[in-house]
Amino acid sequence: MPLPHETPRTVLAIPGSLRRGSYNRSLLEAGAACAPAGMRIHVYDELARIPLFDEDLERETAGGPEEVRRLRSQVAEADALWIATPEYNQSVPGVLKNAIDWLSRPAPQEVLAGKPVAIIGVTQGRWGTRLAQSHLRHVLSATESLVLPRPTLFVREAERLFDGEGRLSDEATRDALRGFLEAFAGWVDLVGGKKLPVLR
Repeated sequence: MPLPHETPRTVLAIPGSLRRGSYNRSLLEAGAACAPAGMRIHVYDELARIPLFDEDLERETAGGPEEVRRLRSQVAEADALWIATPEYNQSVPGVLKNAIDWLSRPAPQEVLAGKPVAIIGVTQGRWGTRLAQSHLRHVLSATESLVLPRPTLFVREAERLFDGEGRLSDEATRDALRGFLEAFAGWVDLVGGKKLPVLR
């Protein structure tokens, strides 16, 4: 188990769904409540404000509109990024891929290159979010992010696990979430702060 830090590791958590009652947002909030000592998790809630990626808009606004620059700043300042993705049509939601496309741009800095990232997902179906998580790993390999290789956590049949208020009520899932975050904390300690060369 990683030792607590005097200065907490800061993690920006991004839910890949815009739905008000999103299980993925609820899962991140549950993780924020049971994070290991030395980890502070902030759940990002402005994904709907990010416009569609457009190189013309990027040029006209010197790196993207205000909402994009604000997200880039939050990612740059965080020690790590934690993404919870639903699975839409066996892949990643378009709004999440769009945000990553903006974040991957070099101006004014490549905020995803060398950034420790963990991926998780929850769905109402029986198959978890295996394909979405796999596709997201593929996308993040192109951004040179450092994705936690294991453990993986595919939370399924969400309606059994969350109460009527959207709070995680299943203790087995909460225990698995704690173990996942402890592994992520160790990963951030291992690779965080390393400045990897950006390949061209």
